[in-house]
Amino acid sequence: MTARLFRAFRVTEKPDGSFSQELTHRDISDLPDNDVLINVKYSSLNYKDALSATGHKGVTKNYPHTPGIDASGVVAVSRDKRFKPGDEVIVTGYDLGMNTSGGFAGYISVPGDWVVPLPQNLSLAEAMMLGTAGFTAAYAIHKLIECGQNPGNGPVLVTGASGGVGSMAVAMLAQNGFEVLAATGKKEAAGYLKNLGASRIIDRQVVNDNSGKPLIRSAWAGAIDTVGGNVLATALKACQKHGNVVSTGNALSVELHTTVFPFILNGINLLGVDSATCPGPVRTKLWEKLAKEWKPGQLTLISTSGLPEELQALIRKILKGELTGRKYIDFTNT
Repeated sequence: MTARLFRAFRVTEKPDGSFSQELTHRDISDLPDNDVLINVKYSSLNYKDALSATGHKGVTKNYPHTPGIDASGVVAVSRDKRFKPGDEVIVTGYDLGMNTSGGFAGYISVPGDWVVPLPQNLSLAEAMMLGTAGFTAAYAIHKLIECGQNPGNGPVLVTGASGGVGSMAVAMLAQNGFEVLAATGKKEAAGYLKNLGASRIIDRQVVNDNSGKPLIRSAWAGAIDTVGGNVLATALKACQKHGNVVSTGNALSVELHTTVFPFILNGINLLGVDSATCPGPVRTKLWEKLAKEWKPGQLTLISTSGLPEELQALIRKILKGELTGRKYIDFTNT
């Protein structure tokens, strides 16, 4: 029999417009009436979760709310014939943790189309060590390769390399034979990034050109950018001819000021990644790769575990840019 009460990390909007966070108990009847009820075993902390947990209305419109855009666990109840009680599954993206009660809880209730069977060779914990960050990095690399990027073209730049998506991208690119240039503002992360497979560590200011020139000397054959703004603009104008640049995030800025010259003179492809709405067949294919040849050998170096009781402190750290790698959250005792 499914337990009725479970613990959940809840964010509440106060009358004065501020937001409070607490671990509390909820009843399964409080969850939305969707086809698949999942007993969450692990979740993970992403930047979007921190925004939701601090009242960012561009992420979450209505409170009280439970954040957590990632979850792995065991099906408890299913009206969807594709899943049965006891199945191990993954849910990442879609509306989970945004306006649908999310993975920072003992249970989630979601539509069947959001659910991916846990691939063989991947544990529930490993799925959340990877989480949206690992999936986003894999989707970015998939797009690079689809557009003809290969190790023989030259080095691939990764910006925000010590963050969750950046760390995963460095490790996976290196594992796929690419020479990786890891850009970071954290000098203390150099050893960590080298251990992930980065060939060279470069200061993030190198990828923040303020010359005003529409094009500058080529410095990389392709790029995965996690921060946006002028860093993305620099990644474009310093990319060699017929290279590919993937945009995955906006930690620095949502603005992009550039010219058409990288595109019409150098033939650069600017590729977008929206991991939340990745089509189902591609999503399943990428999770299969993440369970096998794309699973980073250094996964335990990139991702370390945390408990639900630590979420408030971890959210403060990720918002300040003080986390290196990823934190996955252990709900097995919830």
